[in-house]
Amino acid sequence: MNNTNPLLLLDFYKTTHHEQYPKGITKIVSYFTPRMSRIEGQNHLIMFGLQGFIKTYLIRAFKENFFDRPLQGVLDEYTRLIDYTLGRNIINYDKIAQLHKLGYLPIQIRALDEGTRVPVKVPMFEITNTHKNFAWLVNTLETALSCSLWHPMISANVGYEYRQIVDRYYDESVDDDVSRSRALGDFSMRGQESCESAVTTSAGFCLSFVNTATVPAILYLEKNYNCDCTKEDVAFGAISTEHSVMNSNFAVDGDEVTLIKRLLTEIYPNNSFSMVSDSYDYWHLVNNLLPQCRDEIMRHHGYIGIRGDSGDPVEIATETVFRLWDIFGGTINTKGYKVLDPHVKAIYGDGITPLRAERIYQKLVQAGFACNNVFLASGSLSMQCHVRPDSLEPFTRDTFGIAIKATYAEINGEPLQIFKDPKTDDAHFKKSQKGCCVVAMRNGELECTDGLTFSQAESSPENLLKAVFRDGKMVREQSLREIRNLLHGGSF
Repeated sequence: MNNTNPLLLLDFYKTTHHEQYPKGITKIVSYFTPRMSRIEGQNHLIMFGLQGFIKTYLIRAFKENFFDRPLQGVLDEYTRLIDYTLGRNIINYDKIAQLHKLGYLPIQIRALDEGTRVPVKVPMFEITNTHKNFAWLVNTLETALSCSLWHPMISANVGYEYRQIVDRYYDESVDDDVSRSRALGDFSMRGQESCESAVTTSAGFCLSFVNTATVPAILYLEKNYNCDCTKEDVAFGAISTEHSVMNSNFAVDGDEVTLIKRLLTEIYPNNSFSMVSDSYDYWHLVNNLLPQCRDEIMRHHGYIGIRGDSGDPVEIATETVFRLWDIFGGTINTKGYKVLDPHVKAIYGDGITPLRAERIYQKLVQAGFACNNVFLASGSLSMQCHVRPDSLEPFTRDTFGIAIKATYAEINGEPLQIFKDPKTDDAHFKKSQKGCCVVAMRNGELECTDGLTFSQAESSPENLLKAVFRDGKMVREQSLREIRNLLHGGSF
């Protein structure tokens, strides 16, 4: 959608609100807030994706697909769509021409730092207009903001949840010099809703890990979060076979040993790689074929990852570690746990939910094995659903009750506090803030104080909502490294 006029990335009814607001309105202030949580035990949402959205849509898309286009072409497109759908003479198109002639986006966004774990009911960012003629523009942007940000934020939560599991079990069983950021990866791209969703959600996941199969996630992070994969650990991919490779070679060779040896000695003699191993008989490959390749494996400069792709992931992953130990042996680390010979590793690269990751690590530790003997990965299921022991709950915008609501206006220069508080909302989660807000750290947790005027909130020294965008330009940016360090307390 990056070639679309960004003023058309909205719901139809948004195009009509300019005429509906009170006469004399000169300012609207709205807040983006996770209002509740539908996930037991998760009452924080990670702030992430706003900087990427601003650069992608509010800067690049507005420049290329609105301000840099001829005004008449913009108006012709806009009026054609509205006139032939909502009806003629419904809205005044002068607002579009006025914005185009202004030449920049008269919007200010003040936000919490990305990488902050924000409690429900606390605003993540504030959006308002900086020019009195464009109050209508504030909530015109709501649709694109909302649909672009909820999923990357939840995916950042997903990655953080996995990282907490990794940290807990690595603390117990893995030497401290082993990187935790490489313990688990994201293999979800092919199962995502779209290429854009795959990119932004993988970027959110990469706040906690550096492994992803989603190549363009690195480009997205480099373009929007001041990082460079040639100079730092933005993210890494992995060399791996797939079933088309295994099956086509079997059709030629009549066996799997020939390809295994060719991978080890001819194709990747100096590189680690993983090999999907269940095309025909997984345990036959592990128990009988790998011993036939022992000499080549032990001379290989890297490791071969034996990757299961069917059956019970917990059973397959753990039993593979146990059998590789029986075949290739290993060492005991400083914490007293068994570590496989560095030439071999177990891999289960899809379908590993947080519940399964924890069960795999539990079984390994109980059997005396370090958890870094296995590399795990999340597939699209865990990036799109909260997985309970007996059910799946799809992630949506309503998982955290995310909404952007107007809470303050100025009419003919006079401040006006506005809010919603539906009596039919028995859970009271739809009740909005009232007036402008200050978000401050109190007793170790973020809290929101509302009921203020815009000038009061903006001038408050304790307000952690800081300007990041104003009048078409970024005024404050964060790097990927800064965000990771904030999220993980400097121990990424």
